[in-house]
Parts: sequence; structure tokens; C-alpha cells
Amino acid sequence: MGMGGGDNGAFAFSTTSPRFCSPISSRSWKIFSDVAEDVTVSVDGQSFLLHKFPLMSRCGRVRKMVAESKDTDITKLELVNIPGGALAFELAVKFCYGSNFEIDAANVAHLRCIAEYLEMTEDYKEENLIVRTETYLNEIVLKRLDKSLEVLCACDGLDPTAEEVGLVDRCVDAIAMNACKEQLVSGLAHLECDVGSGKLRMHCQDWWVEDLSALSINYYRRVIAAMRRTGVRPESIGASIAHYAQTSLKGIERRHVWDSGPLVGDNQRLIVETLIDLLATENITTVTLSFLFGMLRMAIEVDAGLKYRIEVEKRIGLQLEMASLDDLLIPSVQTSDSMFDVDTVHRILVNFLQRIDEDDSGHLSPCGYESDGLKSPSHSSILKVGRLMDGYLAEIAPDPYLKLQKFMTLIELLPDYARIVDDGLYRAIDIYLKAHPSLTESECKKLCKLIDCQKLSQDACSHAAQNDRLPIQTVVRVLYYEQLRLKSSFSAGDSGGFDGGLSQRMMMCGGSGVPSSCVSPQRDNYASLRRENRELKLEISRMRVRLTELEREQGLMKQQGMREGRAGEHGRAFLASLSRGIGRIAMFGPAAAAERRRKKSSRGSQCSEGKSGRRRQKASFAYD
Repeated sequence: MGMGGGDNGAFAFSTTSPRFCSPISSRSWKIFSDVAEDVTVSVDGQSFLLHKFPLMSRCGRVRKMVAESKDTDITKLELVNIPGGALAFELAVKFCYGSNFEIDAANVAHLRCIAEYLEMTEDYKEENLIVRTETYLNEIVLKRLDKSLEVLCACDGLDPTAEEVGLVDRCVDAIAMNACKEQLVSGLAHLECDVGSGKLRMHCQDWWVEDLSALSINYYRRVIAAMRRTGVRPESIGASIAHYAQTSLKGIERRHVWDSGPLVGDNQRLIVETLIDLLATENITTVTLSFLFGMLRMAIEVDAGLKYRIEVEKRIGLQLEMASLDDLLIPSVQTSDSMFDVDTVHRILVNFLQRIDEDDSGHLSPCGYESDGLKSPSHSSILKVGRLMDGYLAEIAPDPYLKLQKFMTLIELLPDYARIVDDGLYRAIDIYLKAHPSLTESECKKLCKLIDCQKLSQDACSHAAQNDRLPIQTVVRVLYYEQLRLKSSFSAGDSGGFDGGLSQRMMMCGGSGVPSSCVSPQRDNYASLRRENRELKLEISRMRVRLTELEREQGLMKQQGMREGRAGEHGRAFLASLSRGIGRIAMFGPAAAAERRRKKSSRGSQCSEGKSGRRRQKASFAYD
């Protein structure tokens, strides 16, 4: 019986094929009709009518079973735990009988394992099945990446024999080595020069990136580890991991909040956990941020272990400034909880802030002081995250199941310098107040204290001054800081006009003392400030009306006996102090300064209008 090589990479047995008879039953086969069979071999419930001599001449296990049998004329043998099952045994029987078939990448793994199980070594006959399969593996399979990959896929289900004969390890190493060689060859073939930068660029796509997805998760992990050791490009490894996850996990359906019970099996959970662990142990950093968010969602869907979720969250936190709002909107799978997974976003934000602290500590000067902290890359990143979190807060605020404590904790987590303007935070809090009308007054106060009124824009201040959902204390703070802002703006314009305007008037007047039109821009600025001041006074008047209504309601409540006398005194004292506070705010406004200048310029008209002007001022700021 000889062995020859085929054109398609297969070894053919050139002996004459024996005659096969029809099966005796649906689960038994009869080989050779001209010679009576003398033994029945049972494999996985299937019976083979065979002859002892061809089996004993090549199979050491069969020879030992017949020799150790107490029955000298044994007619039945049973093989258990045979690798490859009845199909692999049938191929081995054909080899023993000299039947014509080819060894190729599809069956060599089964033939090698069944040969090891039946002990088909050279001790019983030369060029036995073990030698034949090893020759094919060494000369054809292990020299080609595609053949090694095909054989490794066929090893699935042949454990532990495939591991014992070293078939899996050899295929894994061959895949990694051949992939590295192909990258070197294809890289040189596709190497181009970038004319603009003068740098070399490599344009090539590894075909095996997609083919590795056919491997089981255990074999795939070993292949990736071997590729890292042999020096395969990290970009190719990252692309392979992303494709493997997309291929193997595409059948997982999204679970909704109202669903309960597991929807996926242990296999999907094992795939997710193994891929995440592979990212950590092999230190693979070439995957995209969108892939990390996808793996995080999958880990939540399959209920992966907490340590695997934390690993992905840590990696996301290292580049959170590159995330989008849609990435953070992770649906919650817990029943009777908020619609979005706020806890996961909270942990991601904590990891990001830890990275910022480490970056800042690494940028210290030799003297121990920070240099250009506000212009550092970490500060730019935290500003981006601040805007991102404001948008996220506005998205989750309408959720009626979102607890106030979770909402406030997420707001307080970011430092003050993460927001240059608090308009986004004010919008999110206003949405939350609108969606949760059952909040108590103390809860509203605690939530609104998180707004820095000094960071609100003029539009936000105007909206806040008319917002009925805000507590009165918050509205008063907004009006107070807006008044201070107007005062500082007017003071800066007034002092600038006195210092620079005097010399300008002297130059333009030419000593004649007649003012020219050069002061008209400052007059326009003064008129604009006066107009803004009148608008602010109008808002304060509205507040006065609201306070008056509160006092009236309190008086009615006292008359009806719904409050005790001490509580009524405290309420009146609070309203009176609030009124005096607003009055002190208005005393520093630019309107008072303008009034004093008008008194100095026209004393005659002041005498006639002084009393009425003072009466109007007292009436306007009675609750200021």
C-alpha cells in the first residue's frame, strides 16, 4: 500500500478498494461479503461487522483487547470514548482494510486522534496511520495558514486526545507564525511613500482577520496570545477581536427593562468574558471606543461578572472625552429601576477623574507647583466631559424612576472647573423638576443649590427669574448676581469714561470747552445699562408681587388656625428678611448712581421732583 500526493494537498491510498455490502441494519455495516465476519465492533451505538485479522495487524488496542479476553473466540468488542465517534472509526477501518481514500485538512485531525486511540504505531506495522498523518501535518498543514486554521477548527470536539498529541498547540503556533510572515511579505508589497510627510505607509488587509471567527472561543484565545508573542500587528489583532465579537454575539437580542430571566446561554457569557479578559491580559489597546461600549452593553445583557464589566468601564474612562451622548445612554436591565444604567456611567466617570488626577500629578513642575493647569490637555478633556455629562443629565432627567440622590451624585462628581457656564446644568435640573413635581421644597432647594448662579448666562438668568419651578431662594440668588454683574459692568464703563474720556474731550474740544460728538458712544452705553437696569427692576417688582401674595396667604392661614402663632412669626420674619435682602441688592444698582448724577446736573429740577422720586424709589424697592 503506497502513499502519494494529490494536487489539492491530500495524501491518497492507492490500494484496490474492497467491496462493501449494504448495511445489515440501520445501525450496522458489513464489510467484505466474500469472507465471513468474525467480530462485531460497537462504537457509539453503531455496530460494525469486521474481521479480526486486519484490525489486529494495525491496531494495538484491538490486539490487546482480544488477547486479554477470557473468551478465546471473542466475537464482540465495544469501544468507548472514541475521539471522532463512529465516523473517525470508519476511516480508520478503511485504512486497515486498505481502502482508497485521501488524507486532507478536513479529516487529518480525526485520523490522527483515532490512530492515537487505537495505538496504530510502527510497533505493529510500518507506515501505520500515526506516521501517515504526522507526515501530512508536517509537510502540508503546518506550513500554510489556511490549512492550519482548518485543522484547528476540526480539533473542536476531539479533546483530550488532540491536546495529548500536541495537535492543538502545533496548529496555534503555526497560525501565529504564518500570519506574522504574511504580514511582513504583504507589508513590503503594499508599502507606499507619503509624498507630503515623507513617511512610509502600509496598505494591506489581513484576510485571516475574518477567518479566525470560525474558531471556538478557547482556541481563539490561544491564537491571539500566540500572535501577540510572535509580533503580529496590534491593529490586526484588534480588528480580529472586534470581528469575532460581532460574528459570535450577533444573535443576542436586547433585553428590555420589563423583561425578566436570562435570555442567553452560558456560551455567550463565556465569549463575552473571554474577550474582555483577553483585552486585559494581552494589553490590547487598539480597539475602538465604540467597540468598548458595545462590549459593555453585551456584558450587561449576558450578566457577565462584575470584574469584567469594571475592566471595560476602566478602559472607557481612559478616553471618555471621545465618547458621544448615544454611547452613554445604556439601557437598564434591572426591574423597578431607572430606564438608564446610571450606576455604570457613574463608575466610568470616576475612572475618568482618576485618570485626570494622575495626569495632573504627572505635570507638576520641579518645585511642586502646577504649570498652565487650565491650558493642559487634561483640562481640555474635562471640559469636554463636562459638556457631555450636562447633555447626559438632560437626557435622563425626564425618567420618572430616577432617584434624586443618583441624579445629584452624578452632578456633584464633576469638579467646579469642569463647567465654564452652568446653562447646561440649569437646563437638566429644570427638566428634572418638571418631570418630578412630587419633590418636597427641601429637596428642590438641595438640588438647586448645585447651580452656580454666577456661571449662568444672561438668557439663562432671564429664564430662571421667571421660572415658577425654582425655589424663591434660587431666584433671589439669580437676581442678586445679575444685579452685581450690571453694577460691575457699569462701574467699569464709568471709570473708563472718566479716565479716557477726559483726555479725549480735551483733544477734540481744542480748549474751547465745547464738547464734541465723541462722547456719544459712551452715552449710548449708559443708556443701554439704564435699560437693562429697568428690566431688572421690573423682575424685582414681579418678585415683590409674589412675596405679597405669600404674605396674604400666610395671613389667611393664620386666621383659619392652620398654623400656630410662633410659626406665623417665623414666616413673617423670613419674608421681611427676604424683602430687606432684595432692597439691599437694588441699593447697589447703577440706577442709584445715575440718580445722583442727575441731581448734581440739575438741582432746580431735583427740588421739584425730589420728594416724588424718593416716594417712587421706596415703592419700587420696598421688598428689595
